[in-house]
Amino acid sequence: MEVSFGITGKDYVIFASDTSSVRSIVRMKSDEDKQKEIGKHLVMAYSGEPGDTVQFAEYVERNMRLYAIRNHIALRPSSAASWTRAELAKSIRSRNPYSVNLLLGGWDPTSNTPHLYWLDYLGTMATVPFAAHGYGAYFSLSTMDRYHNPEGTLEEGLDLLRKCINELETRFIVNLGKFKVRVADKDGVRVVEL
Repeated sequence: MEVSFGITGKDYVIFASDTSSVRSIVRMKSDEDKQKEIGKHLVMAYSGEPGDTVQFAEYVERNMRLYAIRNHIALRPSSAASWTRAELAKSIRSRNPYSVNLLLGGWDPTSNTPHLYWLDYLGTMATVPFAAHGYGAYFSLSTMDRYHNPEGTLEEGLDLLRKCINELETRFIVNLGKFKVRVADKDGVRVVEL
């Protein structure tokens, strides 16, 4: 029962993930961070099997850092998403596939544009203006489609995120608790409060 949201605007990308760690009908933890800052301007929100998600997220984070050290330049969002997609596609063909769904994106300092990529455990990747993973997608994608403004300000993006979370709280039978929200823009990545 995990939910991840991603929303782009004129000069930002917002990521939001629930903070619950659940197994079956038991909530074991309510302060789990399901996002990784994988670069100065890059964020990855992940969901899936608990062991796979943390291991794969750390694997991606370390490889992004290794690339930056070796080449003296960080990967842009499109390159990071393509490399991550290739790793997921490679793992699905191995004996130990990762069961991980991702939203990856951030600010591209070379083109001064935000990017958001939707990836699933099969290695499928799509460039999207907004996205959701988990049960939240059933309730929020129509809200995002209706109210998303590609030229919107950060405050408009946060309002849209509030609408999506409100829709979840109203219609979804499970209380997901709090959400961790990060914004990636020209100034880097930061955590914001709703």
